[in-house]
Amino acid sequence: MVKDTSETYYTRSADGTNVAYQVSGVGPFDLVFVHGLAIPIDLLVEDPGYLRLRKRLGSFSRTLWLDRRGWGASEGDPRDSLPGMISDADFTAVLDAAGFDRPAFVGEGLSGGQVIHYLAAHPDRVSALVLINSHAHYVLEDDYPWGHTPTSLDSRVATLRESWGTAAAIEGLAPSRMADQGFRAWFARAARFSGGPDQVADMVRAGLEQDVRPLLTSISVPTLVLHREGDRLIGLGAGRYLAEHIPDARLVVLPGDDHAFFVGDTDAVADEIEEFLTGARSGAEGDVLSKTVLFTDIVASTEHQARVGHREWSRLSDRHDALVRAALTRNRGQEVKTTGDGFLAAFDAAGRALGCAQEVVASAKDIGLNLRAGVHTGEIEVRGDDLGGLAVTIAKRVCDLAEPGQVLLSETVRGHMVGAGIEFEDRGEHELKGVPGTWRLYAIAG
Repeated sequence: MVKDTSETYYTRSADGTNVAYQVSGVGPFDLVFVHGLAIPIDLLVEDPGYLRLRKRLGSFSRTLWLDRRGWGASEGDPRDSLPGMISDADFTAVLDAAGFDRPAFVGEGLSGGQVIHYLAAHPDRVSALVLINSHAHYVLEDDYPWGHTPTSLDSRVATLRESWGTAAAIEGLAPSRMADQGFRAWFARAARFSGGPDQVADMVRAGLEQDVRPLLTSISVPTLVLHREGDRLIGLGAGRYLAEHIPDARLVVLPGDDHAFFVGDTDAVADEIEEFLTGARSGAEGDVLSKTVLFTDIVASTEHQARVGHREWSRLSDRHDALVRAALTRNRGQEVKTTGDGFLAAFDAAGRALGCAQEVVASAKDIGLNLRAGVHTGEIEVRGDDLGGLAVTIAKRVCDLAEPGQVLLSETVRGHMVGAGIEFEDRGEHELKGVPGTWRLYAIAG
């Protein structure tokens, strides 16, 4: 049986095709999450929204994630991942490999039809069903007033084909992240790794044209239908149809207009799934964590920009961002966000945060920039893709007091580094704006 891990494993389906999967979490329930996007699971783990949802689900379940046949790290023809006998065999193979006997299934987006088909064909392998922003069919019919006309479907697929590999699809999939440049760059890269324009466009068409409506009345397990009210890809009417035609299904309409399951209020999604499976919801209390927080800042950035001009400043900014991100990778830091002329990052260890700060400050000098950095260790609150809490505020105030080229840290950080062989210089006690009391700060000697 696979242990709790983010490592990707392979198992062979009935026809010998290798299917990739991961198992995360340590909770008592077994849960299979089949997402409908083309993004590989190895790239999804780079997004903080996905990681937050994954962690929440893992607090009450062992969650199995897989790349559907022909997508991501899984072999085969993606056309065989549509509802049918082959995709059923893939599901059975990963369940057996992970040691899942009768888990609950989550079908998200375009994968909902596959999960419905599997449940109808193998009711003995599924204990409960959750459908998120999904549909049974999405082409207008006389008796089905939701979805696209054939003409509008042609237009949508053509637009997708022309723009695939860019951030254009975010407008429909994740509108709340439209202004997030980091997310846009990541999404475009993830899209290109998932498949080519023709392949993806053809599969989206096939996913919208699938029709599992005749199977809905055969579903006999407890079923929860979650649908975001303003979903721009799959309208709420399709979710209502599922809930009305699956016996005893419960519909929960969530606020928001994001289709992508890992964007927007993922806590609301996790809360509903947890309550559905366990009878209670624990909330996001587990997302208050002890972390070391790093703020960096380019000293006198406005003056520097005015002196060198827009084009040179743009070039310097790009080099600055690249060197900070490279240092974060080497020191296992998590980029939280950019702050215009600096970065907010979090670390599991104070030593890594200090090492990263020193490296960033030194590297910036090589390209003609003066940086300062502030470091503090304390409890932070994960808020979607951002961090909050007093520890974040303290780190920012410490950064503001640092001199050009200096890494300044709180006494809390120094206490974590006892015995590490690093010498610190006492910089005295300071008041930090908005923070109670006085704080003794230190700089790294040398």
